[in-house]
Amino acid sequence: MAVGQTVTKTATPEGMVPALDGEPNWELLENSIRKWKPKALVVGVPLNMDGTEQKMTLNARAFIDKLKERLKLPVYGVDERLTTVEARARLFESGGYKAIQKSSVDAMAAKILLEAWLEENY
Repeated sequence: MAVGQTVTKTATPEGMVPALDGEPNWELLENSIRKWKPKALVVGVPLNMDGTEQKMTLNARAFIDKLKERLKLPVYGVDERLTTVEARARLFESGGYKAIQKSSVDAMAAKILLEAWLEENY
């Protein structure tokens, strides 16, 4: 998860929201929404490298629909191809192999994804 702002088009990694059997920890997610009061949400949509959809793409689109319904906020799906690769590279550059942990990679990928969306939309 990451939190961003439109003025500077920057984002800050904010950790992860754990999921169990494909369902996020809604309480934790809703607490974050209350804390940050976002105007919209951005969700990574996994695609194959050739741009085609996969099973996880459908899961992400279903999650987007649940977010819209439950949180009553606009939710934008964004192509997340190569964000994990870029996140690993940035983390390695700043802290070597010790910096590359799953939670750190996911949070950095969320930051990269959100900043790209902000740059394109603001």
